[in-house]
Amino acid sequence: MSAGAADEAPAAPGTQRLDKWLWFARFIKTRTLAAELVSAGKVRVNKVRTDKPAQIVRAGDVLTLTINRRVQLVRVLGIAERRGPSAAARSLYEELTADGVVIKPHSPPPGVGRPPSEVSPAMRPVGSGRPTKKERREIDRLNGKAR
Repeated sequence: MSAGAADEAPAAPGTQRLDKWLWFARFIKTRTLAAELVSAGKVRVNKVRTDKPAQIVRAGDVLTLTINRRVQLVRVLGIAERRGPSAAARSLYEELTADGVVIKPHSPPPGVGRPPSEVSPAMRPVGSGRPTKKERREIDRLNGKAR
């Protein structure tokens, strides 16, 4: 029996190793990187910090992930048999906010998709930075260089 085979001991039905689940759910590109993330203490399972990549997760568990200085809160919805396409990976979890509200997948952030009349243009103090195209044309008109 090889060392890798002992690592892959069958788990109880409906459960999976944390590093493997993170890789299957496409949070991390490789399983090795997923194991390093867990070992670094950047993952919490049900509010408890874990540093064991072999930690068991099951449907209903809430994971707190810190990836690239960004904190994500997700609820495990299912366990996969293999690493499939991204659409299948998205069905393994649902994103939560800090207060436990479910974020709908692919919903635009607040403020995006509003009609142009409701969006205010970016304001900058007069005289700071390079002039805008409109300001440059006004300057040219004042200097007699208008076309």
